Amino acid sequence: MSGSGFLEKLLNGAEVEWKTLEEVTFPTRNIRWGSADRSYRYIDLTSVSVYTKSITNTSEIAVNTAPSRAQKLVEKDDVIFATTRPTQQRYCLIDEIHAGEIASTGYCVLRANEKEVLPKWILYCISSAKFKAYVEEFQSGAAYPAISDSKVKAFYIPVPCPDNPEKSLTIQGKIVRILDAFTELTAELTAELTARKKQYEYYREQLLTFDDAEVEYMPLGDIAEYSKKRIGFDKLDKSNYVGVDNLLQNRGGRVDSNHVPSSGNVTEYRESDILIGNIRPYLRKIWFADRIGGTNGDVLVVHPTYSIICSRYLFQVLSDERFFNFNIKHSKGAKMPRGSKLQILQYPIPIPYPENPEKSLAEQKRIVSILNKFDALTTSLTEGLPREIELRHKQYEYYRDLLLNFPKPEKDAA
Repeated sequence: MSGSGFLEKLLNGAEVEWKTLEEVTFPTRNIRWGSADRSYRYIDLTSVSVYTKSITNTSEIAVNTAPSRAQKLVEKDDVIFATTRPTQQRYCLIDEIHAGEIASTGYCVLRANEKEVLPKWILYCISSAKFKAYVEEFQSGAAYPAISDSKVKAFYIPVPCPDNPEKSLTIQGKIVRILDAFTELTAELTAELTARKKQYEYYREQLLTFDDAEVEYMPLGDIAEYSKKRIGFDKLDKSNYVGVDNLLQNRGGRVDSNHVPSSGNVTEYRESDILIGNIRPYLRKIWFADRIGGTNGDVLVVHPTYSIICSRYLFQVLSDERFFNFNIKHSKGAKMPRGSKLQILQYPIPIPYPENPEKSLAEQKRIVSILNKFDALTTSLTEGLPREIELRHKQYEYYRDLLLNFPKPEKDAA
């Protein structure tokens, strides 16, 4: 059955009323620090994960340590939505663990009137494409866009069968359970991916740790160089031009560019070169090139030159956490740190069995073969767990918007 057919069967001819979030939520209150008699866990704007829609970390605060924005008391089943940079869609449902704690004034707290709507009904409504479009329309500010609590609460959501609360909540519950199933599957896949990444890091470190008798450490600058060759604009398109924004975080590879420059200097990269994002090195951006293309000065193009170095092996060494920590340590700049090109060339690269080129390359290829399998499982956007998570999330978004697509009269338009 299609989404529209499913809704028609659920409604069975009943009406749908569109109400503002303010109409279906209760007012909330702020803490009175003057009478506070205990410490609290503080939910600030970085506490809620954009990806998992859950609270991942909090800090302990008391009267004498509470920041000025620590004001909003939250209860179990409250929905909190970050009103600063709202298009990031940083929101979550408050669970038992965080009930009674303090949230930043950077959140709008939505406390459902459960005689009319379920808390998760609100949660899924504000996750919808319609709400995101609404936020984009009404946010203000350039550097730090924001939307007011009152404007958030002015958003209209569907309330099926408003004259029959019991039936309305039953309908909401059925739709919520369907969407819960999608989110639970995504959560399970994400947990599996996290476990596999930890396993990957362990094996990478083990495979790239050698006995001193078996290895010689050579500075990167002795076995590779930065590409200095330029490439013409006529040879570039969105699939082969790579800016730092097109490199994905945490060794995630790359995505196509949404623009191609027509002026300035563009450095050429070739197949099997290694591209490293040199802005904010803590983002761990790196890609093994599989084509010829161009990039700018924010991306370093490392071209292997040593006769007994396997390019894929060098990529794995530079993808290791130890290299990123080295790069972060030697980066400069506060707001926009940049890695040191000179220091990077001093990074020690382990060359196994340097006196025996054939054995050295065989060992490098053995290590690459093992780590490539983990790469595909944990970072590939075309296969492995990330691809599966992306597909399940798109499926969830499709059904979420379909199942919340109730008929809306023009007079109720927000």
